Amino acid sequence: MIKEISVTELKAAIDSHENIQIIDVREPHEHDAAAIGGTLIPLGTLPDHVGQISKDKKVIVHCRSGKRSENAIRFLESNFGFENLYNLRGGILAWKGEIDPSLNVS
Repeated sequence: MIKEISVTELKAAIDSHENIQIIDVREPHEHDAAAIGGTLIPLGTLPDHVGQISKDKKVIVHCRSGKRSENAIRFLESNFGFENLYNLRGGILAWKGEIDPSLNVS
């Protein structure tokens, strides 16, 4: 089962300077329009960038709605043995809805 984190939990972790990593698996144009911090690794390029993803701290993976990030987590867990990945429930759309309504996503 995929572990999840809510946008309010992520915001609290960011605000308290928790030692986390955020991975955005959207496409560059989506990231350019609205980003919440973290490293952009588009889903299709994930196999080439596995080395950039920490295995030593909580890693939050997000996309627009949570589906691509869920697929990314399944891939990383199945193929590379990750156990520290959390899907951002609702993705950046939830972040816009609950944290920052000014984001340019729809």
